[in-house]
Amino acid sequence: MSERIEGNDISASASAGRREGSGMSPQEMIEKALDLSTADDVVVIVEEGSSANLRFAGNTLTTNGVGRSSQLTVISIVGRGVGVVSRAAVRPEQLADVVAAADHAAEDATPSEDARPLVEGPRSADWDLPAEPTSIGVFGTFAPALGEAFARAEAGGRRLYGFAEHIVTTTFVGTSAGARLRHTQPTGRLELNAKSPDMKRSAWTGVATRDFSDVDVAALDASLAQRLEWAKNRIDLPAGRYETLLPPTAVADLMIYLYWTAGARDALEGRTVFSRPGGGTRVGEALSPLPIRLYSDPAAPGIECAPAVVAHASSRQQSVFDNTLPLTPTDWISDGALASLIQTRHSAELTGLPVTPAIDNLIMEGPAGGRSLEEMIASTERGLLLTCLWYIREVDPQSLLLTGLTRDGVYLVENGEVVGEVNNFRFNESPVDLLGRLTEVGAAEQTLPREWNDYFTRAVMPPLRVPDFNMSTVSQAS
Repeated sequence: MSERIEGNDISASASAGRREGSGMSPQEMIEKALDLSTADDVVVIVEEGSSANLRFAGNTLTTNGVGRSSQLTVISIVGRGVGVVSRAAVRPEQLADVVAAADHAAEDATPSEDARPLVEGPRSADWDLPAEPTSIGVFGTFAPALGEAFARAEAGGRRLYGFAEHIVTTTFVGTSAGARLRHTQPTGRLELNAKSPDMKRSAWTGVATRDFSDVDVAALDASLAQRLEWAKNRIDLPAGRYETLLPPTAVADLMIYLYWTAGARDALEGRTVFSRPGGGTRVGEALSPLPIRLYSDPAAPGIECAPAVVAHASSRQQSVFDNTLPLTPTDWISDGALASLIQTRHSAELTGLPVTPAIDNLIMEGPAGGRSLEEMIASTERGLLLTCLWYIREVDPQSLLLTGLTRDGVYLVENGEVVGEVNNFRFNESPVDLLGRLTEVGAAEQTLPREWNDYFTRAVMPPLRVPDFNMSTVSQAS
């Protein structure tokens, strides 16, 4: 195992950022935990979080609030055994007990197959700085714009419902191998739903943001007003396969599920759609005739995320031994072919493929010059335009067949114009199979997934044209 490196001095700025009520800064807590442990190696993770939110209903702000959180995770390693103990709001006098519990768990653990030497270094240049909180002030320009939208909606006979949330989490990771990683992650999202006074027509939109300075509330409200107008004309359609335009939010939900299931270990063992018949993985195999690129980049503008692995526990797709391993731009699909699968150092040795850990954002792009969704609508002779998908569940991992429902507006397009709203459907589709049937990929834009935005918000996706999207049954959901 790696040689222990003793704790570093904590600067005055870090000391000034001591956790409220704890008497210790995150950096001091990490150094103390490393010093207390008797394990061969130790990883200590401290996450300081803060949140602010606004909630509204019927064109009226209903609640607002702020919150704070703190989480300590101690990962002790004895030989090849791993013990993990995680606690919220740990006080200084409780730290020794948490560390001892992790050490004892490691001593009793069975050997871990993913055991590797810890990553040596790196040290973040801003390691000594305190955690960065958010506050209700993050809505300083957004809240007045929302109030103006309420007034317009009231005058236009609409009711707006939804919430805005901003979370800032500063993560500190220290290891006995000398790594000192600090990362601050802002995460913002707005979900906005418009309804007619009789509550029979409904439209949804949502955006992801880092700080709410780029949220155009007026444009979002205008798009919802247009959709409610479309919905005044109701058209019933049977189940079947339809040419369908999927907006970026729906594409995000499908591609995120594809990404989550793209583990190299599972593929190698024949468990997923990415397994090659007869053994091995499908890396290198064409998935789409179009030059699709699906990739992650921790430095992607607007969706920046952690630049290194932060793993609280080992799983088939991550390893605690990989903590602080640097992340680099990674193509999952390149030029339409499967390029990489999610790998730990351990699984990479099994597959013989490069080490490509998971990254907390996802980008999909098609050929250069992709059209906007509005331009794609204008060129559609007859087809469906979706708003979003929800209640997505896996049916068959071997094909990645998913089922789910449409929600908040499915519209019929004829001769380049939306002519009305149709009933909701249950769909059955595999995102991998869809890639092989696409006829158009539009211009990518930052979007908010509807189904998965509690877990994954950093996505840039294009609209897609599918010639035969499978609407398997009519849904009574409204």
